[in-house]
Amino acid sequence: MTTSTQRVALITGAGTGIGKATAKALLGAGYQVVLSGRNVEKLEKAIQEIGGTADNCLAVACDVGKPESVKDMFAKLNAKFHRIDVLFNNAGTFTTATLAEDIKYEDWISVVDTNLTGSFLCAQEAIRMMKAQSPKGGRIINNGSISAHAPRPLSLPYTATKHAITGLTKSIALDYRNDNIACSQIDIGNAATEMTQKMANGILQADGTTKVEPRMNADHVAQAVLQIAQLPLESNVLFMTIMATNMPYVGRG
Repeated sequence: MTTSTQRVALITGAGTGIGKATAKALLGAGYQVVLSGRNVEKLEKAIQEIGGTADNCLAVACDVGKPESVKDMFAKLNAKFHRIDVLFNNAGTFTTATLAEDIKYEDWISVVDTNLTGSFLCAQEAIRMMKAQSPKGGRIINNGSISAHAPRPLSLPYTATKHAITGLTKSIALDYRNDNIACSQIDIGNAATEMTQKMANGILQADGTTKVEPRMNADHVAQAVLQIAQLPLESNVLFMTIMATNMPYVGRG
């Protein structure tokens, strides 16, 4: 059993956007941070841009949908920092807007592998570490998205996986209470990132129109994740929704 007092966080999808902003927030709060993504050069650039060093940050290339890649990532995390206190399951992808009958099998699998299987595999490895380390326990935060509650038009694979994240979150929260492992879901609305740039230009609405949607600063999301992360493990935010105040959500209108 490894004993350590340092706080260590792993963020998937950390090269840009919400993941990168959250890495910066956690680093500023004194965490050792592991940034994960498919492009290690992008991760290393992100570390430089958030003020990280080789002592307090680690970039690890990982395809979260592949078990062997996830196991390798956690082995590297363990070798450098020896524990994990926070996992932020942030990696996600989506298909182009498509009706169900026109969705390609390969596109469906790609979204499921990244959004759902990836979150499960990372949570599984984190749980194994959290149960074995001393002090025991930790926190898993899943990026659920507004689409865990209300779909956008033509978004079946993304919406299905984000609804499934809710089941993953609830089950982990239930099954690992006795191991001092808390599990949360943060449902994020329109954050101003590369992924949501099209919203600033106009995006399809449920009534068939195309409208520009308000977005919020990704740093606001990062601060919300940090707030959850810093809670003592005796307390948990099971679900949090953070969104641009004027974006369509309730009724998607």
